[in-house]
Formats: sequence, C-alpha cells, structure tokens
Amino acid sequence: MIFADTFYKSLFGTKTYKISLDAGCTCPTRDGTLGTGGCIFCGEKGSGEFAACKNLSVTEQIKEAKRLVDLKFSRKVLRGIPVQKKYIAYFQNFTNTYGDLKSLEQKWRAALAEPDITGLALGTRPDCISDECLKILSSLQKEGNFIQLELGFQTSNELTAEYFRRGYKNNVYFDAVQRIHKINPSIHVVTHLIFGLPTGLTEFNGIESEAQMLDSVRSVVNAKSDGIKIANLFVLKNTGLSELYENKVFRALEYNEYLKLIQNALEILPENMVVHRLSGDPPRAELIAPSWSTDKKRVMNDIRKITEKFIH
Repeated sequence: MIFADTFYKSLFGTKTYKISLDAGCTCPTRDGTLGTGGCIFCGEKGSGEFAACKNLSVTEQIKEAKRLVDLKFSRKVLRGIPVQKKYIAYFQNFTNTYGDLKSLEQKWRAALAEPDITGLALGTRPDCISDECLKILSSLQKEGNFIQLELGFQTSNELTAEYFRRGYKNNVYFDAVQRIHKINPSIHVVTHLIFGLPTGLTEFNGIESEAQMLDSVRSVVNAKSDGIKIANLFVLKNTGLSELYENKVFRALEYNEYLKLIQNALEILPENMVVHRLSGDPPRAELIAPSWSTDKKRVMNDIRKITEKFIH
C-alpha cells in the first residue's frame, strides 16, 4: 500500500496539504429528497467542522486556510528555512456534487485558479455523481488539475447502513466507482469507512462485529477504489447518535480495539491502494465519545508504529 504523503509527493514533488472549504452544499438525506435528519452520526457542519466559513468567498476561504497552515511553519520561516508546499482544495462539508452544477463548477474553478492550488478533492455520496458531473470533473482533470472524489460508503453491511440512514444500497457505490473509472480513470477515487457503527441490534454491544467491519474493507478493495479513509465513530452532540449512546443502545470502540482493527484492515489492502487516513480528528467541543480520540499525538504515534510494519 501507499500512504497519502508519499502519493501526493510523487505527484506534486513536495509536501501537499488539503485545505478544508465549504461550498454551501446540503445532502439528499437532509433537504427532504431522502429524509431530513441526515445520517445519525453527522454533525451540524456535515463532517466539515474545520472548514472555513461558508459566508466567505472561495478565494477568501483559501486565503484564511493557507494562513492557518503557514502558522505551522512560522518558526522555520523566521529561521530562514525555505518551506515548499502545495495545496489541494478540499470541499468537505456535506455533498459537494449535489446541487446546481454550474454554480459548483464556478466554485471549483475559483479554487483551482488560486496560487499553489494543485488539485481538487470533493467529499460526496455515490448516489450524487451524475455523468454530467463526471464530464465536468473530467474536463478539469484534462486541463492539468488533480481531481479526487471522496465517497462516503462507511459500511458494506446494508442493515447497518439503513439504520444510520445512509439512503442508498451497496450496488450504487459499486456502480459509481465503475462509472468514474470508465469516464476518466485518472480521477482518484477515495472511499470512506467508519469502524464502530451502531446496528440497532443487541449483539456485539450494539455495533458491527470485527468481521463485518473487515468485510467493508474487502468491499472497498473489490470495488477497485484507488484510496481509502478509515476512522472510528465519533459521537457528537446534537446528532441522532448522541441520544442512542446516552441510552446505552451501543458502545464506543475501545482504543486498543481500534488499533487492532486498523492492523487487520491494513493486511487486507493491496499494494497499490493509497491510504489517506486511519484516524479522525473530532471537534473537541462537540465530542461525547470516545474520549481517547482527542489525544491526537498518542493516536498518531501508535498508528505510525502499526503502519511501519507495512512499509517496505
């Protein structure tokens, strides 16, 4: 397998950062098309808690996001150490291929026109990727831009998916990956999974079993996704999930349990799979559980020890 830092550096020749932007999109499970409550784990900002303010223009959002990245390098700059970096504009909140495509294309192009923006990443759903949308993205790619589509799949267990209100069947995901590759195989497809999802059942303490979670990894591999993101489930305030957790309908994954799952998942991945993420970054002020996920340094260090076993 290949890890994202290495993958991006091979493409762009330097350190590349994804900066989180808000295109002002919604989701079919929120606007009444498929429902109004959204997926039960989704926060008020649609998994884009760290994105810039949507009231700012795309250009202004990028300027602010770059400023925050630059703060990380302020000491090196003051010491006269040159810092080279490029950026991928990551439209993260909700479903970023859902809505008026002309308006969305204008925002995508505005982002790509900014200095040092070398590509575009769009968080979206497999059921919200039309052929017209793919033609636009394919055109952007052929103009020399890197294009990454991030598909929220989360699980291959359709009972679990129905319970958390995903709103589509597995075949929709497989079809989307196939259509993307057919229209433009250079578009980089990344699939999101969540470990520790509730099932609504009493077995396994209300969450998916290890076998079910690893079956989801196998499904991503079988779909020929180019990359994968894995995170543990976060219970956030003011979500459908929070009430279920407080009523002990399910439990959160333990830390060592999650690390074991990550190791087992990595053993399934093929050599050409790009690993983009193996942990999440929850908003502390909104997090209910698990508390261990806020210790980012510890989590990253322990996951790094696991991934070292897979680097040859």
